[in-house]
Amino acid sequence: MSSEEIIGRGTWIDKVAHELIERERRLGRSLDLIRTESGLGASGIPHVGSMADAVRAYAVALALRDMGYNSETIAFSDDLDGLRKIPEGLPKDLENYLLWPVSLIPDPFGCHESYGKHMSSLLLDALDKAGIEYTHKSAYEVYKSGEMVNEIHEILLNWKKVGEIIYEETEQEKFLHVLPYFAICKQCGRIYTTEAYEYDPKGKRIKYKCVGSEIKGRWYEGCGYEGWAYIYKADGKLSWKSEFAARWRMLDIRFEAYGKDIADSVRVNDRISREILKFEPPYHVRYEMFLDTSGRKVSKSRGNVFTPQLWYKYGSPESLILFLLKRFTGTRKISFNTVVHMMRELDMHKDVYFGRLKIDNPMKRERMKGLLEYSYKLREIPDIKVPYDLVLSLAEVAPPGKETEFITSRLTKYGYKVDTQEIEDIIRYAINWIRDFGPTPARERELDIDEETKQALKTLIQEIKGLNDGEEIQGKIFKVARQHGISPRKFFKVLYQIIIGRDRGPRMGPLIADIGTDRVISLIKEAIK
Repeated sequence: MSSEEIIGRGTWIDKVAHELIERERRLGRSLDLIRTESGLGASGIPHVGSMADAVRAYAVALALRDMGYNSETIAFSDDLDGLRKIPEGLPKDLENYLLWPVSLIPDPFGCHESYGKHMSSLLLDALDKAGIEYTHKSAYEVYKSGEMVNEIHEILLNWKKVGEIIYEETEQEKFLHVLPYFAICKQCGRIYTTEAYEYDPKGKRIKYKCVGSEIKGRWYEGCGYEGWAYIYKADGKLSWKSEFAARWRMLDIRFEAYGKDIADSVRVNDRISREILKFEPPYHVRYEMFLDTSGRKVSKSRGNVFTPQLWYKYGSPESLILFLLKRFTGTRKISFNTVVHMMRELDMHKDVYFGRLKIDNPMKRERMKGLLEYSYKLREIPDIKVPYDLVLSLAEVAPPGKETEFITSRLTKYGYKVDTQEIEDIIRYAINWIRDFGPTPARERELDIDEETKQALKTLIQEIKGLNDGEEIQGKIFKVARQHGISPRKFFKVLYQIIIGRDRGPRMGPLIADIGTDRVISLIKEAIK
């Protein structure tokens, strides 16, 4: 395939941005400002999957800017949703606030105005640390300010048609009989136990009764209170099966990705947006869920969350963004080992970007370079020549309590510059990993080692066992290469790939002496299995 067929920077992000612009032109809509949106859950501790939504929305905005269009990302916190379940590890006294809107629940940690604000702040903090630019919107503040009142009004005027759309798409009968709006009960404080059954368009208010509801297999008794909720206040909220459409039109959203778990809601909202609000819904891409190592969906309520803050302890924000952007189809498993693998992959993408690693396929090469550029938010990419695997190996053999000094001294001895923030960060990530988990995980990428080289490596294992002198080890490598008729250049290249994941590096003998022959032998055995 020729380079002319490569769209933008060759990634799925560029393809989406290109298709989005073509769609908007067909629709005849203004291209002065193109907004992408991400929904932020606020009912539990946000995990890496929660962050993926915002990162993808921002990446599309970046691609649009790269094409010459003005674009911004809206991060919309769903902080008027009710708390359906207490997330694992949080105080049990939150039981008293089940089904309360999360923005009206006190912060159990005591550092924010509400539970909802605390959870939203964790995700916003992760986005800030990753350099993701966004305009934040809070559902609670949007409802409180009356900003979305026109959209709510139109949906409630047409509530019977909305109910029919929901039934046709999902076979859910509930909204054939009640309005798609949940009022917050003024007596018991719950949101999902109420039913809205009358709309007063002149007063822009809803009549409701607290009748009770079954949530996640548990029945919550209603308190029986009956009253009015005003749509220009934070007295309640639209059902998810109509709220997306309302905020799409209010904010003029042109792109929003979604997970397959809410596919029904998106399909319903697309129709409500078109048929009720007369607004063409945003361009969508659908992605799969993140799973833990046991294959369970990562969930805030289950407590099997892997937070961005945890990732940042062991790896760079850019390695996380690369993980989130490298593809959006197919389920993804995530564990602590994933961080190490992505730090290695980030190195590989940099080697391609800076010409140290040749990729013959132009589509693959441009895609790898493009993903790296988006991981760095289309800003300057620092050329860190120090391999992450090398730092990790040094951290593994460094004296406890003196890891930083040991690693820095060895890198300096090898001729690397170590006086940059990026190098300091890599050293810190590696030390944290070794302290918390010990030996590093095996590489995911298998090396293509021919049988002749395998035999030479087996001989080398015997030759260097127990040695600790770098020059002696260097001599043994040359000796083994000659014995097996392999060019030293080829043999050293294989050793570098096994030990630090690159084709070249510091002088091999002293490097093996610093890392330790036991560790190197273990890596060689792993490579030639």
